[in-house]
Amino acid sequence: VDRLVAAPENNRGRVADQVLELADRMEGNRYESYSVNLINALLYSKGVPENRRTIAKKILQRCVAWKSLFDGKSSTGWIGQTDGYQFVDGEIRCEPGNGGNIYTAEEYSDFILRFEFKLSPGANNGLGLRAPAEGNAAFQGMEAQIIDNSAEKYAALKPYQLHGSIYGVIPAVRGHLLPVGQWNFQQVRCDGRRVTVSLNGHVIVDADLDVASRGGTLDGADHPGLKRTSGHIGFLGHGSAVAFRNLRLRSLSGD
Repeated sequence: VDRLVAAPENNRGRVADQVLELADRMEGNRYESYSVNLINALLYSKGVPENRRTIAKKILQRCVAWKSLFDGKSSTGWIGQTDGYQFVDGEIRCEPGNGGNIYTAEEYSDFILRFEFKLSPGANNGLGLRAPAEGNAAFQGMEAQIIDNSAEKYAALKPYQLHGSIYGVIPAVRGHLLPVGQWNFQQVRCDGRRVTVSLNGHVIVDADLDVASRGGTLDGADHPGLKRTSGHIGFLGHGSAVAFRNLRLRSLSGD
């Protein structure tokens, strides 16, 4: 932005394009709050061509549309077995021996979800997508696996049971989980019939649900939840320690 202010008038459009490209890339790669600061600085700068201001405002609208799903200190906005989790210090923690299923009180249709998670050795949890508040989310909705792929006890799991996979339906690419105890960043995009999961900057699932289930699912089970167009987002605990933080969502409905 300093370069923009110092640039000759006939060169400000090109410099503004560079700022906009950076802001757009930051919003698309988990740094939406930094993108907001950059865009605001550009909009407050003098001499920015009006057509670039229009683009900047569109990026800003996208950035501010991100909604936090957790207030950092309480279970407000969550339903289900909330007693099995701790909602403290900016984290939602599933403690050893506890867990169960918790869901957002609101339902969502098409969206991008971003969050960080930290696994303990041998941890197993799940991410409910477009799920009902009752029943088995892996079948009545969708479940993206959250699991320690490196644990010896999971060596015999099927590919569709490993981290990031849509359980029973779509296997995820392996090799992108950080070592146990480190914070991973995950993004999930549900847009119509397409589901995309990115882990630490790598796309590990990108599939059309209808194509993936055509002729039957990989696990041979009935997954009626694949047809759902909306539902809750949830964490599906199995009694092992997993922590979550920085949960936010941007709705794609109406885009």
